[in-house]
Amino acid sequence: MLELPAHQKDIVLFALQTGLRQSNVLKLEWSKVNLEQEHMWVNAADSKNRKPIAVPLNREALAVLHRQLGKHPKRVFTYLGNPISNANTHAWKNALKRAGIEDFRWHDLRHTWASWHRMNGTPTHELQQLGGWKTGAMVERYAHLASDHLAAAAARLDSVMFGYDSA
Repeated sequence: MLELPAHQKDIVLFALQTGLRQSNVLKLEWSKVNLEQEHMWVNAADSKNRKPIAVPLNREALAVLHRQLGKHPKRVFTYLGNPISNANTHAWKNALKRAGIEDFRWHDLRHTWASWHRMNGTPTHELQQLGGWKTGAMVERYAHLASDHLAAAAARLDSVMFGYDSA
């Protein structure tokens, strides 16, 4: 994220904290945000599966929103006072290149978010609601466990055979 222009850093950070799709982040309006109750929502018409999504906002997401206050009367994310319509800009692509990241799409931020949740113990049913997915199977398409994270699961069997001769 160090490679990104300042206005895009907050957009990416917000996406990584909420798991929202690019269109839901970029089209976010202040009328859909409640800073006091620490949540926002995506209308059914704006969600992929046509169901409204309630999005609780964590500390980092709230910090991003507070940095956007006063920049635009309607839209949350802007650049030089104008709403941003696309995050896949030359700046985004150049930042990925400078960081040595290949084959990475904006939507991969949603996969990253879901994977972080999974690796930190968020149950499937909660992640399904947070991500606005219809089924647990969709959660599994998005949430990927790193192999080193699975090492702890494999180690759970270490004590089962303890004391037996392995020869």
